[in-house]
Amino acid sequence: MEQFATLVRAKDNKPVRYLIVDDSIFARKNIAKMLESFGGTVVGEAGDGCTAITEYERLQPDLVLMDITMPQMEGIEAAERIVRQHAQAKIVMVSSVGYQENIVAALQKGARHFVQKPVKADVLYEVIRYVMGDEVLTPQGVGAGA
Repeated sequence: MEQFATLVRAKDNKPVRYLIVDDSIFARKNIAKMLESFGGTVVGEAGDGCTAITEYERLQPDLVLMDITMPQMEGIEAAERIVRQHAQAKIVMVSSVGYQENIVAALQKGARHFVQKPVKADVLYEVIRYVMGDEVLTPQGVGAGA
């Protein structure tokens, strides 16, 4: 896997904490591997929107990566509920269902960005840097390197 400059939280130089929400265990493991290659820590996983809300409350992650299509509660509704309770929540939708109306709906409900499956590590890295903004930094002071 490609080497990336480690992303850390600017406030305390600690790893960025992630919550991964996807009904596919394979997808969660794949994304977790990428996040760890960025120096991040996966603090929790959820397989549906209801669990995502509970886990967000419990873990208070820095960033949530959430699938759109899931059982019990869709990702867009879960994102909306999380953002309603936590305006500072940073949620990136990750889905193979890239219909324009889904992307627009997700952004209107509070998601900060969208990543198309299959997820490419370099794209995810740049999206995380963009969404986290000045809350994240690379200790080496460089961007992604190959």
